[in-house]
Amino acid sequence: MSVSKPPPPPSTSHLAIPPSSSSSSTPSSSASSPSATPHSTGPPPPSPVKISMQEHFAINVCPGPILPIPQISDFFPRFHDYPCTPPPPREKKILKEETFNGETGGGYKDGERRGENDGDREEVVDSDDDDTYLGTLEFSLLFDQENNCLHCTIHKAKGLKAMDSNGLADPYVKLHLLPGASKANKLRTKTLKNTLNPVWNETLVYHGITAADMTTKTLRLCVCDMDRLGRNEFIGEVRVALKKLKEGENKRYNMGLERIAQNKETNNQTVEQGAVIAEEERGRILVSLCYNTEKGCLLVGIIRCAHLAAMDSNGYSDPFVKIILQPDMGKKSKYKTTVKKKTLNPEFNEEFSYEVSLDQLAKKTLEISVWDYDLGMSNDFIGGVELGINANGQRLRHWFECLKNKGKKVEYWHTLTQQGAPSSDKAD
Repeated sequence: MSVSKPPPPPSTSHLAIPPSSSSSSTPSSSASSPSATPHSTGPPPPSPVKISMQEHFAINVCPGPILPIPQISDFFPRFHDYPCTPPPPREKKILKEETFNGETGGGYKDGERRGENDGDREEVVDSDDDDTYLGTLEFSLLFDQENNCLHCTIHKAKGLKAMDSNGLADPYVKLHLLPGASKANKLRTKTLKNTLNPVWNETLVYHGITAADMTTKTLRLCVCDMDRLGRNEFIGEVRVALKKLKEGENKRYNMGLERIAQNKETNNQTVEQGAVIAEEERGRILVSLCYNTEKGCLLVGIIRCAHLAAMDSNGYSDPFVKIILQPDMGKKSKYKTTVKKKTLNPEFNEEFSYEVSLDQLAKKTLEISVWDYDLGMSNDFIGGVELGINANGQRLRHWFECLKNKGKKVEYWHTLTQQGAPSSDKAD
């Protein structure tokens, strides 16, 4: 490698320049050689000076002063769940000084980047702070005491926290009644894809809710993100004490989501509180009674069950209902509904008839039992209830109203208990 360069004076040059015999040199070349003799016709022509490779690198390729790197994150930015533009490196130094010296307070770690606007800054904090903004949920509640129903209408949510890598979420709302949250009292809306502002406008109904339940129960609404490849992610929740809801009042709520820590101690307390209820209550059943004087028969309607106990390993049951009119009248006194698969809130809407006079009916007892169907095995008893002259409380009241109001269908919700097993029946 060679580089052309003007020749130095002969006295300082470390290379010998051979003389030239050319007499056609231009006069301008004499200026380049001040040491030329006056008797010469002209100075020798310039020749390229060769320098070594090391001299070339030392002279022409010096990088100069090396600038320090403000932050390594300028070259290796962190992964974000949403598209963001990294700030200029020179502004980075100012932001870092503001973080530690300004009023914003030292809440950022070393190397953590802050956004150019407040929105980006909040998103960075959301990844490490549980008390940040998670979004709002708008819903309304209506208690229908006449039909023992609680109507929960989920309207919409706004500004949910992004849970997916595309900066969006697949949200749905899950409802529980506390204490004693289980699959029996879980309701769920449909899942909306790729949105942080979902609109459901979906009404979910809890059946078999009495006025006593409204004074002790709390409704929990959880917003979650659906994930097909992994476990669904919890976004936030709100809780409403039902005792504040008046009968017949359609109350609308707009509440901010909160992140409530769920530890084992809280879950154990919930189970312990629900254990007492589980021993006494195995679910509820809605029964209708009507005595038809024209046909001389008792019409028994099995409408639905709610909050049944789970008997299978999957957390559900395959329930069906059996009814027997005691004293036993043979095969005509035993009836059975169809089996509803994998549910704890089955709806039957089936009616059965007993041909019996009104005088005889006053001395009889109607045994109602709910079973879990198991193929090839004995069926599991879930709970039962007895209606008749020997009953008490609401069960006796239901029986008397049926005998008193002939031709009128009387519906009542009854609590299933383990003590309500049929006296002369097997789990067939």
